[in-house]
Amino acid sequence: MISQKVKQLVESPSSGVIRKMFEEGAVLKAKYGADKVYDFSLGNPDLDPPAKVINAIKEVTAEESHLCHGYMPNAGYPETRKAMAKKTSLEQGVEIPFENIIMAVGAAGALNVTMKALLNDGDEVIVPCPYFTEYDHYIHNHGGEIVRVKTKEDFGLDAGTIKAALNEHTAAVLINSPNNPTGRIYTDAEILSLVEVLNEHGKKTGRYPYIICDEPYRAITYGGKKVAGVFAKYENAVVVTSFAKNLSLPGERIGYVCVNPACKEAKDLVAACIFATRILGYVNAPAFFQKVITKSWDAECDFSLYEKRCKEICEVMDYAGLKYSVPEGAFYLFVKVPEGWDDDDMAFINHLKKYNILCAPGSGFGGKGWFRIAYCVAESTILNSKEAFYKAMHE
Repeated sequence: MISQKVKQLVESPSSGVIRKMFEEGAVLKAKYGADKVYDFSLGNPDLDPPAKVINAIKEVTAEESHLCHGYMPNAGYPETRKAMAKKTSLEQGVEIPFENIIMAVGAAGALNVTMKALLNDGDEVIVPCPYFTEYDHYIHNHGGEIVRVKTKEDFGLDAGTIKAALNEHTAAVLINSPNNPTGRIYTDAEILSLVEVLNEHGKKTGRYPYIICDEPYRAITYGGKKVAGVFAKYENAVVVTSFAKNLSLPGERIGYVCVNPACKEAKDLVAACIFATRILGYVNAPAFFQKVITKSWDAECDFSLYEKRCKEICEVMDYAGLKYSVPEGAFYLFVKVPEGWDDDDMAFINHLKKYNILCAPGSGFGGKGWFRIAYCVAESTILNSKEAFYKAMHE
């Protein structure tokens, strides 16, 4: 008999709704033709990996050295960890020793490893809404409880709501910038306000919650905006990330955890993450792509096409009469369910399906009354959806 808890989750209407939409899109495309289906369901980056990555793949493929496909330390190859330390040092403005890097099976693997290393049963993780839908499961996987808090009207980080949610069980605050699904980048001032609140809480209780920064979209920003660093501002900070979005390698499942060297229990946390990597069954991140990104992590990437598509999908929404939050990064548009639908985003996306438009409901992200458009799709899909969105709003 399978786990009843898992069975309930699997059968829940909101379970895996994005993937279900994606699979439904394949059926609709087979029925009506790919050019007549407008699938914005899945954040599957469609830019090709940069030439430097392709060349690195060819180089690593040609390698025939003894044990080149064998085990390495659970934390990853030392040369790969050194490359990731260099990358994170540049991003955070803090010198990172390679020993503070743990290679992971994508950002999802990195998050699960971090949660396993940090959480005791009943510990709480505060998550600003809206948020990536799988956070619930990653936290629950390791005995934690998710505590959802509201963001500002513009989806900016609200230190006040986080402060109100803090208690003796709070283990961490999990932030995602640029945010999936809103595309919002948390400002330097917002991060400083969060740090102030956590330091105040730590002085009162003796427990300083971690800030876990989920950053797979860090490089994809618009208008010259930058993602604020956290390490120089707060000791108990961890970065989890991957190369799924910036290098367009989601299927290769390669990412890492980086622990702030200023953290007083950094060595213990690193050791716990390495242990968690082993016992969760990952054992280590894929050897092949550890070698690939060691050679190509700094590949030059052109994200201007995403910015162009962002402008185009916003123009489609304007034409249809839909309101939305303007993204600052990533490749998602968060759109308000129109008046007359009682904020029922699930009903509205089912309505959109009648016009062969597939989007993800905001409720799955903790954003009831909204829906998400992933515009990392062919430009033709965006442009050709214009009349379909208009009809969905006006017929």
